[in-house]
Amino acid sequence: MIRPCYLLVALMVMLAPVANVQAQGGGFSGERLAVMDRAIQAEVDKGRVAGVVVAVARHGQVVHNKAYGFADVKTRRPMHTDNLFRLYSMTKPITSVALLTLYEQGRFQLSDPLDMYIPEFADLQVYAGTDADGNMIMEPLRRKPTVQDAFRHTLGLSGGLGNHPVDVMYREAGIGMFELDSLRDEIVRLGKVPLRYQPGEEWVYGLGHDVQAYLVEVLSGMPFGEYLQKTIFDPLGMNDTMFGVPASRSADFAWIHAPNGEGGLVPEDGDRYARFTDHHFATLSLSSSTGDYLTFARMLLGGGEVNGVRILGRKTVELMAMNHLPENIPSINNGTGPSSTGYGLGVSVILDPAKLGRLDSAGSFGWGGAATTTFRVDPAEDLVYVINAQTFPGDQALLSQIQNLIYQALVD
Repeated sequence: MIRPCYLLVALMVMLAPVANVQAQGGGFSGERLAVMDRAIQAEVDKGRVAGVVVAVARHGQVVHNKAYGFADVKTRRPMHTDNLFRLYSMTKPITSVALLTLYEQGRFQLSDPLDMYIPEFADLQVYAGTDADGNMIMEPLRRKPTVQDAFRHTLGLSGGLGNHPVDVMYREAGIGMFELDSLRDEIVRLGKVPLRYQPGEEWVYGLGHDVQAYLVEVLSGMPFGEYLQKTIFDPLGMNDTMFGVPASRSADFAWIHAPNGEGGLVPEDGDRYARFTDHHFATLSLSSSTGDYLTFARMLLGGGEVNGVRILGRKTVELMAMNHLPENIPSINNGTGPSSTGYGLGVSVILDPAKLGRLDSAGSFGWGGAATTTFRVDPAEDLVYVINAQTFPGDQALLSQIQNLIYQALVD
């Protein structure tokens, strides 16, 4: 007869490996996570960043969710994990998911020419340099831009922020997020200016996601914001995700800070982002909490499902996270840097972490925003994370530093 005490000892031995994994929290070392805590706090203490929220989930559990520093350096208001952040370009992946829900309904194919749905794009011309008198030379399309081009930034559109002649033309035409009245207004204006390059021949970070948002409106018959609310935010319980900065929630936002030229930060004057409360775009305009965006990221990690709610099918997420760049475009660096990063359907995709020069996994995907925000989904490690600060222009070096600190804490 086996005594009860021996059974208890045997049971403890059997459970020991599981207990150790649980103690580490999803394969993370608590001691190594403390290294990240100290390093981030050091950057706050140096005045490099006002405050940060970092949330990490692995194997279906949140293993780290912590706020550092201040939401406002002027008032010393502490940062909290439930503060709201202006997402800027982290609006883009949410837009792509919205359009992919319509793809799953058979409303379009990736190879469809855009002028099937957007007649304003039927007669596009392409910039081909200038003549001896400085006049712009135009050439016809070699092929029509497709829906896939709109997803992957190979449509031919520019961003309007640089010094390229087409950027200048955008500004002269009022094609800017702080000037446009609506997606419809933007599409009409884009149809009257030339493309910057022939579709599929370059990767240029432009306004393609606004084309995606307009397609959402055309194909669904609903306003873009309403479709996001009905199809993504409400089902996922993303109650802290919204457009712009609603007056009723303004006290919940971390403030945007900018370098003061002396190694410190100063709160930004005014709040231009507030205009997007009632001007809904996809290049930028959404705001959210770290927790809400983590839910969105976990949905993608879960093959389109989280907490029993399915937004996309598994194969659609797989397609989204593949590198869709044509062979003539080795990476989003356009030949000016290492071929480390491709682009999928609304997200960047890591091709080679060694060439990228930081801790990551091949096949991880995500995107960031101009005010120092980012998220990644790493299927190889069953891992997602969201990093949110509010420094403008974005501190990419800080985000990369924190990403390395997350990965160095992973021990199992």
